[in-house]
Amino acid sequence: MLLVEFFGAMAAQHGATRDRAWDRGDGWGRGHGWGDGSQGYGITHLDALGFAIVLAGPALLLLRRRYPVATLAATGLLTGLYFLRAYPYGPAFAAVGVAMLGAIVAGHRLVTWAGTAVSVAVYFGITALIGVPFDQRGKPGALFPVEEPSVGGVSVVVGWSLAVLVTAELVRMTGQRAAERDRTRAEEERRQASEERLRMARELHDVLAHNISMINVQAGVALHLMDGDPEQARTALAAIKDASKEALTEMRSVIGALRAQGETAPRSPTAGLARLDDLLDRARSAGLTVDAETAGEPRPLPAGADLAAFRIVQESLTNVTRHAGPGPVTARVRIAYGEREVEVRVEDDGRGAPLLDDHRDGSGIRGMRERAAALGGTFDAGPRAGGGFAVRATLPLTGEPPDAPDSGDAGAGAGAGPGDPAERDGQ
Repeated sequence: MLLVEFFGAMAAQHGATRDRAWDRGDGWGRGHGWGDGSQGYGITHLDALGFAIVLAGPALLLLRRRYPVATLAATGLLTGLYFLRAYPYGPAFAAVGVAMLGAIVAGHRLVTWAGTAVSVAVYFGITALIGVPFDQRGKPGALFPVEEPSVGGVSVVVGWSLAVLVTAELVRMTGQRAAERDRTRAEEERRQASEERLRMARELHDVLAHNISMINVQAGVALHLMDGDPEQARTALAAIKDASKEALTEMRSVIGALRAQGETAPRSPTAGLARLDDLLDRARSAGLTVDAETAGEPRPLPAGADLAAFRIVQESLTNVTRHAGPGPVTARVRIAYGEREVEVRVEDDGRGAPLLDDHRDGSGIRGMRERAAALGGTFDAGPRAGGGFAVRATLPLTGEPPDAPDSGDAGAGAGAGPGDPAERDGQ
């Protein structure tokens, strides 16, 4: 800006050459004028004060971010002084234009608009009092040889001021919209990251709760039968091996997603109802009697519904294993394929966990409910009238999922209140 104003002022001074009648004593306004015969305009040649004003205006702009109003006031005074002295027109107004832009972008809109209006009015009021005719502009010997205001001059100054102010407002609004877009994008990224962490927490919970429960049950069986029935103990140990291998495989899948630097295609099968038979076999190896029933025509499901159905069955069987109580327990798993939804129902005839469970702060039932809600489905869980426990989920296969559940209700690991069915949930 300093270079623009300095060289612009020098060029304006050179271009405003007029017949210096006062040097020859033959009167004002007569002589050669412009090279094409038109009349030039008078100026006060740049002196020490003029150069100081030309240099000071751009230098003050260094302070516009920290002191926008003070910078605007100072550059406005310097610009007014420059034109009152009748120096060459040039780009001397550029510094105050930048100061106006900076003040509005910084949020000082009212001060800038009002200050500009008052400054323009005061300037033309002063020039109306002390101004000289245009053909005597820059007359030597006068401290402020500024021309009288004219309709053209007032129109130019007012129009330029409005143009700068409107441009500054547009820049401010553009910046605000960009900042709002950035904030919205950042909030969306944080929301998506939170949902992804919640999803992975559910996955880890379901994997660990199911497989560790199976390992715990089979380890107890193996210890109990180690001496009396070694063959059955060996079977239990084999089941422990299979369950631990399954847990490790799925944990590697989830943790690998956490470590991934970019999106890559999955390299292992995704959990779904296609693996339901394996899941039921592991539950049977833990000592449960599991009856499975499929209604409707089985078919491939959308990935979200397929995974949710599998995890709901997995978590329900885990809860049966842990909390159904002593004695032979039968679990009934029913998958009903509808035209637009799939229903998952898991029931057992166990006696249930005691009311004062040591693990009431689990999130298994809460996680199942969240999985169903995330797909726009329904979920119910609670004691059965004839004894035992029942879980029922309906997962839609079409339509858009609703907004994600509020994070205050969806935190993984949140405790269940008194009387909530989650009292049956041990993880």
